[in-house]
Amino acid sequence: MEGAVIGNGVHTTEGKGVRVATNGSTGSVFENVKLCPPDAIFNVKNKYVADKSPNKVNLGVGAYRTEKGEPWVLPVVRTIEAQMSVDSVLNHEYLAIDGLRAFTDASSRLLLGDSSLAITQNRACGVQALSGTGAIRLGLTFLFQNNSSKTIYLSNPTWGNHNGIASAVGYTDVRQYRYYKKETKGLDFEGMIQDIKEAPEGAVFILHTCAHNPTGVDPSTSQWKEILTVIKEKNIFVLFDTAYQGFASGDPDKDVFAVREAVKMGMEFFAAQSFSKNFGLYNERTGQLCCVLKTPEVTTIVKSQLVVICRRMWSNPPNHGARIVATALNNPSLKQEWIENLTTMTSRIHSMRTELHSALRANGTPGNWDHIIKQIGMFTFTGLTNSQVEHLTNKYHIYLLKNGRINMCGLNPSNIEYVAKALKDAVTACPESC
Repeated sequence: MEGAVIGNGVHTTEGKGVRVATNGSTGSVFENVKLCPPDAIFNVKNKYVADKSPNKVNLGVGAYRTEKGEPWVLPVVRTIEAQMSVDSVLNHEYLAIDGLRAFTDASSRLLLGDSSLAITQNRACGVQALSGTGAIRLGLTFLFQNNSSKTIYLSNPTWGNHNGIASAVGYTDVRQYRYYKKETKGLDFEGMIQDIKEAPEGAVFILHTCAHNPTGVDPSTSQWKEILTVIKEKNIFVLFDTAYQGFASGDPDKDVFAVREAVKMGMEFFAAQSFSKNFGLYNERTGQLCCVLKTPEVTTIVKSQLVVICRRMWSNPPNHGARIVATALNNPSLKQEWIENLTTMTSRIHSMRTELHSALRANGTPGNWDHIIKQIGMFTFTGLTNSQVEHLTNKYHIYLLKNGRINMCGLNPSNIEYVAKALKDAVTACPESC
């Protein structure tokens, strides 16, 4: 980027940001502040929007799309919002600092199960947060302030924002544990276990509860049991990133096997919950941090500290999305409708996996593409190189992340053959690099 012009100056890459050089002092106290590069994921979206090609395809940003490529408001959400619009009792008063109680209680039950010992023994608490991102920030802030170990482990690869949040909180010892195995396009289970065993006692690990982002690769139930056993032996503290409960398999109970197994094993942990994907409430920032501790007394103390952190960051959480989720989860008929909506979304994602896999095989695309139907959830880690990704974008106007992650919801019956053809051309033209 060196030498490119921004207004009356030039910018040069320096460190993590960009330094803007002008022809002289601007007189601003901020003239030496670095210009940050755009967010990688939303930058892909912006480029897609600016593209005028009629054939363009967006496989980047992680949001559900219908077969027509349009956003989908869940029918159960429409129903609840219609009820809310005529409810004269609703107002715009502040929620409690820890959030809407009907929401946090229902969210904890959804995650842990109605009969969970953590709930019945009063060892679980929930604090409403600004979706999963805010919940992770809240949890890591508390852990950095109160956990003796200042070492945190993230999966390799992981959701890009994990690194940013950990650094912003204050972690400087940010390490990776092996997760994705390039050779098999599956889980590096042996490497993951070894890295857990070699981690310092008390370290924090962020584990993806289901539908791992960006790979779509999840451990089996037997692998989860072994992973958690080793974690417990090492006295490691886990923060589960639960962004896709129910959105992965269509079954909210199945998707949180790891979390409920951790409860059975008597572990203490945090879990960041997001309702962006499974309720389609992307811009409502609806989520919570669920905490499972050893005793009711410790639970009360931890929650009191979390409330103080919330007060200093956002003070009070938003109401609208939380009330939608609470209404759905606390009403049996609406909850059933929600599960049916989940089935609609997960079934379409599964069909896109099957159809893309079939199209790649039918057109003779080089390589083994079975990982597309083995991975789960919204994302597939294609295994494409940076050069192949650039080829797809430059020649075919197909937008995806540089690491080869694609959003399966961006596929539909009208573009799947086009994408399959483009993938064949990319891997043929750029077997290694273009």
